[in-house]
Amino acid sequence: MTISQEITMMLMLLVTSKGMAGVPRASLVVIAGMLSAFNIPEAGLLLLLGIDQLLDMGRSATNVVGNAVATAVVCKWEGELKQ
Repeated sequence: MTISQEITMMLMLLVTSKGMAGVPRASLVVIAGMLSAFNIPEAGLLLLLGIDQLLDMGRSATNVVGNAVATAVVCKWEGELKQ
C-alpha cells in the first residue's frame, strides 16, 4: 500500500470508529467495511475473531476511564468537586 492509501485508511477508520467502544463486536463490522473498501482479503478478519473479545474489553475499559476523567475535569471546572 502507498502512504496515501494508508493515510486515507487511517482517516476513514477514525471517522467510522466513533461510538464503537460502547457496542460489543462493532469493530469487526468497521474492519469488514474497510477491508472491502481497500480490496484487502477478508481472510484476515477470521484471525481477529479469536482475540477480539480481549481487545473489546480493553476498548471498553479505555472508554470508561476516559468518561470518568472527563466527568472529573468538568466537575472541577464547575467547582462541584470537593476535596
